[in-house]
Amino acid sequence: MRTIDDLDVSGKRVFVRADLNVPLDGDRITDDGRIRASLPTITTLRERGARVVVAAHLGRPKGAPDPAYSLRPVAARLGELLGTEVAFATDTAGDSAREVTAALADGEVALIENLRFEPGETSKDDAERGEFADRLARLADLYVGDGFGAVHRRHASVYDLPQRLPHAVGGLVLAEVEVLRTLTGDPRRPYAVVLGGSKVSDKLGVIDNLLGTADRLLIGGGMVFTFLKAKGYEVGKSLLEEDQLDTVREYLQRAEKQGVEIVLPVDVVAAEAFSADAPHAPVDADAIPADRMGLDIGPKSRELFASRLADTATVFWNGPMGVFEMEPYSHGTRALAQALIDSGAFTVVGGGDSAAAVRSLGFAESAFGHISTGGGASLEYLEGKRLPGIEALAD
Repeated sequence: MRTIDDLDVSGKRVFVRADLNVPLDGDRITDDGRIRASLPTITTLRERGARVVVAAHLGRPKGAPDPAYSLRPVAARLGELLGTEVAFATDTAGDSAREVTAALADGEVALIENLRFEPGETSKDDAERGEFADRLARLADLYVGDGFGAVHRRHASVYDLPQRLPHAVGGLVLAEVEVLRTLTGDPRRPYAVVLGGSKVSDKLGVIDNLLGTADRLLIGGGMVFTFLKAKGYEVGKSLLEEDQLDTVREYLQRAEKQGVEIVLPVDVVAAEAFSADAPHAPVDADAIPADRMGLDIGPKSRELFASRLADTATVFWNGPMGVFEMEPYSHGTRALAQALIDSGAFTVVGGGDSAAAVRSLGFAESAFGHISTGGGASLEYLEGKRLPGIEALAD
């Protein structure tokens, strides 16, 4: 893949597909990590005299403008971080976008409105996506793909647009791919993977692939209760995917045959309700009361997980260990993050809620080897899937 170093960008309008899909509370950005991750590529292009046209999506609007998903607050924060005004286009490829991008001078930056306000962005119809990509292409002379969190989507701005303009990969995507190639190629061992989050069904493919790659799998979060149930334990009112029990049993059997250690919690924090104020207490994983639900791994499990990470050389982590947004159930995720730091291993935090947890719990990003900006994209890469946004950037 060509990099931005291979492009002559001076005086050119460069379309940068970034990942600015940040969490919002009204107009307030609650975690600007993805915006900050986009800064190096945008700054490099500015310093080389490019006229930078930034584009991204936010949330899941229904293919039509929705004020709740406007990128206007993102434009303001991006400008603050860059130390310069960022012009904002109130549409994606219409009159405002054409006027704003045409008015850019060398080194200036504009952000166009949420790409998903256009049905053509996410359409499964090639012609509809192509028509939108044609309109976007008129806004720029060159294309840089730097939105790793979207490269697993066959969307107009990710897949179709780079086929219409001279293109290159941005620094963020390049760094992400290099890290993931390390994990799937020849990682230093022992290599452990920690998986959490709510649903085991979201991670079936990656578990299947990792059984041939990782030395250990540590399972937490809501998905663990399907594993515990598959082992014959009662899980009370905990999250459970009954239709995945046979698949999980098969994974447990395969792991044993292939010498892959699967580490499950030995205790969980069980609460009477999904609430920070509900009565809660640690219970053994094989003795969850029928009227309680597990919302975090317990203190003995935190020690167990730390011990199974202490000698590792490489760790990939995707998914919190509990409902970390509620303080009583944040301790498992906090302990896991600290265990990764203490291990001295090359640690990769696989985006999404894991990255948000690292920041919200007060950990320094520099304490980890790499914090990904794309949870879904990272998992699909580890699953062995082809990523359309990466294929479109290859020459």
